[in-house]
Amino acid sequence: MKDVIKLYEEPTPKTCSMLASWPGIGDVSLTAARYLVDKLNAVEIGQIDPLTFFEPVGVAVKDNVVESPRFPESKFYYWQSENAEKGLVIFVGEEQPVSKGYELVNCVLDVAQKLKVARIYSCAAAVTRVHHSDEMNVWGAATTAGLVDELSSHNVVLRGNLRIAGLNGLILGMAKERGMEGICLLGEVPAYATQIANPKASLAVLGILTRMLDITLDLTELQLLAIRVDEEMDRIAKRVTAEFIDQFTEPIWEQDEDEEQDE
Repeated sequence: MKDVIKLYEEPTPKTCSMLASWPGIGDVSLTAARYLVDKLNAVEIGQIDPLTFFEPVGVAVKDNVVESPRFPESKFYYWQSENAEKGLVIFVGEEQPVSKGYELVNCVLDVAQKLKVARIYSCAAAVTRVHHSDEMNVWGAATTAGLVDELSSHNVVLRGNLRIAGLNGLILGMAKERGMEGICLLGEVPAYATQIANPKASLAVLGILTRMLDITLDLTELQLLAIRVDEEMDRIAKRVTAEFIDQFTEPIWEQDEDEEQDE
């Protein structure tokens, strides 16, 4: 599998962490990772060859013209503090493969160990009965009891037993197998809105993650996006409620005009 990994740079900061991200419910993880890449001006330092893990199942059409098949990207980005004391590798996978997910995660962890990453972070969604207008909490899970104590110090919700689906969860278990530290931060997502991108959950996760990494990040744009999505959710909720009321307040049957009415 090492042949599928292409690294253009191998930075060597004093300490290094990695955030690994794939799509998931509410796009909590992917939104957080891409925002980090953008606002930190992280540079691309490598990628994983998609041919081993993906097969195109269709093509895009633009202005009625078919475009060439496109493979999902799996890329590594890097940010380093000005004094080179700390570095952050951000892995962004555009899709989770139908199969060979275990092998893909191994490739990501191979890069992490090659770059001497001390800790792996991942993000995911915590689907719960929260309302979209509520403040979103962040749940947490870690590979060791010591890291759980660290999560507690950041006011992360510890739910005891849970399951983290997909590669955003699998990478922690595989990191633990390699003796690496790992933490997953899960942003709360309303159970009725799992198919909608949830920047509010990503914002909550990034608030905790940046404090743990001791990184200063301007979250203004993500905050504004979260407000706009909340407002759109409000409009959808009002429309659906109105349609429901209209439907169930109409007469159940049409009474014949000639039918006698008892009073």
